[in-house]
Amino acid sequence: MDINNFKESIKPFFWVEHEKSVSVCLNVGEYKTEVFQTREEEGFEGNGYDWGSLATVFLEEQKPELIEAIEFDPEADMFCAYSSDADALKKFILSFKEACENDSLLFDLFSRAILD
Repeated sequence: MDINNFKESIKPFFWVEHEKSVSVCLNVGEYKTEVFQTREEEGFEGNGYDWGSLATVFLEEQKPELIEAIEFDPEADMFCAYSSDADALKKFILSFKEACENDSLLFDLFSRAILD
């Protein structure tokens, strides 16, 4: 997959290349908000930290082979994952985006997310 097709396939996530690492980010608040609303009473807001909690469950359960390669650095208004291994981060975001498009899987994963 060429880089333009890759970038298109992960939207609304976006790819950022740095000198020695790569990141994939999401401006929160517009994508999959209904997922986070299911646990609003527990304090989930759909912010970057909540996305980080969801992504952690996904990584642990669906892609454990990537755990050592992927780091998360969420902010209130942005989810961000990064790695010095571009191939590992590409594998992560392609599979995470696919999971996000599968509502039953996404709601299931989110049921085990821990409030950060």
